[in-house]
Order: sequence, then C-alpha cells, then structure tokens
Amino acid sequence: MTRIDAKFAALQAEGKKAFVAYIMAGDPDYATSLEVLKGLPAAGVDIIELGQPFTDPMADGPTIQLAGQRALDGGQTLQKTLDMATEFRKTDDTTPIVLMGYYNPIFSRGVEKFLVDAKAAGIDGLIVVDLPPEEDDELCIPAQKAGLNFIRLATPTTDDERLPTVLQNTSGFVYYVSITGITGAAAAQAADVAPEVARIKAKTDLPVIVGFGIRTPETSQSIASVADGCVVGSAIVGELASGKSVPEVLAFVKSLADGAHRA
Repeated sequence: MTRIDAKFAALQAEGKKAFVAYIMAGDPDYATSLEVLKGLPAAGVDIIELGQPFTDPMADGPTIQLAGQRALDGGQTLQKTLDMATEFRKTDDTTPIVLMGYYNPIFSRGVEKFLVDAKAAGIDGLIVVDLPPEEDDELCIPAQKAGLNFIRLATPTTDDERLPTVLQNTSGFVYYVSITGITGAAAAQAADVAPEVARIKAKTDLPVIVGFGIRTPETSQSIASVADGCVVGSAIVGELASGKSVPEVLAFVKSLADGAHRA
C-alpha cells in the first residue's frame, strides 16, 4: 500500500473528501517553494502535487507556464525537485507527494535511474501528461513495479469506448479534468462534473479527484461534494506569482482545503 492508498483509506474512514494542492517546484525560487511545500500539510493539504518545470508544457495555461519558466530561469532541475522531496520527508513521512510533469526530463535521466531516485526521495506517484496508455510499457508499468502509483487523467472528451483503456493501468486515483482546455481556464461547475464522476466511478474502484477551474473555497466545496476530492493548482501558483508571502499563500490554501473538507 502506497502513502496515497493509505491517505484515501484514512479519509474514507473519517468520511472526509481529499484536498490536493499543486505547486511548481522552484517557483518563485527553490527556498520559497520548499517553504511552501513544507507548510502545505498544516494548511490542510491531504496530497501534494509537485510540478516539475518543463520547457514545452503543452497542457498548462499561462499561470503554470510562467511558473515553470520562472523555476527554470532560477536553475530548477529534476534533481533539485527530488531534493525538495527528500528535504520534505525529513519532517513528514505520511503526506503523499505526486510528481507531475512531462516525460522528457524523466527520459533524459533514464527511466530505471529515475524510478530508483524518485522512490528514494519519497515520491509516491506520477502524473505524466504526455504519455498515453498506449505507451504504458515506457514508464507506467515499470513505475508500478517500483511501488509508485501512476495516475491517469480523464477528461470530458474521454468517451465510454476510451475510458477502459485510460483506467487499465491507473492506480492511486483518477484525476478528472473538469473542463476541456488548459489549466487555469474556465470555472468548474459541480452540475457538469457530477455525472462524469459517476460515469468513471461505475468503471473503477479508485477515488476520482477533480481538478481544473477551482479557485475559491466555495467551488472547492461544491466540486468535492460530487467527487472524492478536488485539486487546486493555478489559483495557488497565482497567489505566489502575485508576490504574496508564504504565510499568505498558505492561508489561502487552508481556505480551499477547509472548503473541500466541508463537502
């Protein structure tokens, strides 16, 4: 059982929904992002998504793209992202960390070496947005064998014919993208999301977490109420980009987490 599996089991026992927070590693700089990372659990975050910056982030909107560029300009590398996880694990051995990004940095490092290093750093799962199920032998299956969850995205365009393929080797949870398009775009609507979550849950026992388009405690609550939890990324990254202090950013995160936990 991974930390992700254990976290969902604990939340289910408490009758609570999950709040997942995304930050970009190295944004606005290494020290600040590490401070935010370490503060997320106390702000109510159940699972952390740690973004690995990449030069061509095709699935991301302007907010995440700019965060990635700032991180890269500041010298953030895959090794430094793993170093952040290692530092985090010195004081927190229970909060799951999902590394989210693109395949190129992993491929460049070498899959085998990457999996050994990620596991040693305390990474629990991977979301690699540009590796479709047809490429599962490339990273997904080796990752699962190494004890890492491989989390897949389902979208409004994932029809009933495609869904079983998407779910086939997925573990940890299913990330449902609430809107068609890039991160940070339109607002998510619970009325639209609810039937889609039900459709996915009819095909899998995995938790379904909804992301994209969640910026307020109210939306966090309404989306979490129709799923197993919600993810917020762009809104948190935007707070950092606006020059807010770490305590201010973490207070904002706590308001979103409280919303999800009220669901």
